[in-house]
Amino acid sequence: MKNRIRENLSRVRANVAGAAARTGRDPQRVKLLAVTKTIPAEVIRESLDFGVDALGENRVQEILAKQPLLPPGIEWHLIGTLQTNKIKSILGRVHLIHSLDRWGLAEELSRRSVEAGLVSRVLIQVNISGEATKSGLFPDELVDFISDAASLPGLQIKGLMTMAPYADNSEAVRPVFTELRLLAENISAKSPPAQMDYLSMGMSNDYTVAVEEGANIIRVGTAIFGARSY
Repeated sequence: MKNRIRENLSRVRANVAGAAARTGRDPQRVKLLAVTKTIPAEVIRESLDFGVDALGENRVQEILAKQPLLPPGIEWHLIGTLQTNKIKSILGRVHLIHSLDRWGLAEELSRRSVEAGLVSRVLIQVNISGEATKSGLFPDELVDFISDAASLPGLQIKGLMTMAPYADNSEAVRPVFTELRLLAENISAKSPPAQMDYLSMGMSNDYTVAVEEGANIIRVGTAIFGARSY
């Protein structure tokens, strides 16, 4: 298993370097987030030996269960839907929340963060594809939402996240990534500008296209750990 993880990571990093080179970008500026949903701590530990230092989890419960089993210094990201009743238990435990997708969550995150004396760093999830099965704000809601959310104390908006539809041909989802990049550029150009430091987009089947379109966080699980059998 360890050799397979090493080989897979080497392949992913080479692909990222190639995609970055094609668009004149520095591959070191693309954060590889290893998605560890259902992956046991002992398997995750093997990936750490090969330079993985940032982990993405879909569920608060898994973060809470795995953190005591893994070394300190890991950068944890919550990439799945956050329920308001889980906010208190996750505050201060993650570097970045990728899934701010509704006003009620923004308000509760703000309130809880202020109470705890913390600032929660968040990405706004955008539903570019319009799929009913995906969470996120629609593009035409984004500017007003950011304008309102930026005034909430204890909350720091750091960029955008999206999930593209699954496609056998990754080129089919390029327009999704292009639109997220253009949305971020438009928001950054407004006065006062909002921080658009991060574009979290691209997964195991389409991360190279995402990098070509400006992603600086990619969320990769299967391409590192293989198909989940855990």
